[in-house]
Amino acid sequence: MTIETLREFLFWNMVINVGLLIFSSLMILAMRGWVCRFHGRMFHLPEEKISSAMYKIIAFYKIIVIVFNVVPYIALRIMA
Repeated sequence: MTIETLREFLFWNMVINVGLLIFSSLMILAMRGWVCRFHGRMFHLPEEKISSAMYKIIAFYKIIVIVFNVVPYIALRIMA
């Protein structure tokens, strides 16, 4: 595998993951009430805990995308 192939792989991986992150964030913002009610009934949790969990999941996913997709891609762009 060449550096060019790896760079292209990381680029498309980053595009897909950032797209999923944006889509998920927008859906949670747009449908927060429905999501909280749905999961509240399913897991018998209050809305505050569900909102907190959704925020933590999105934050964790954002960190993972940055660490494993964005930073390696930028490093390869700087190297080559």
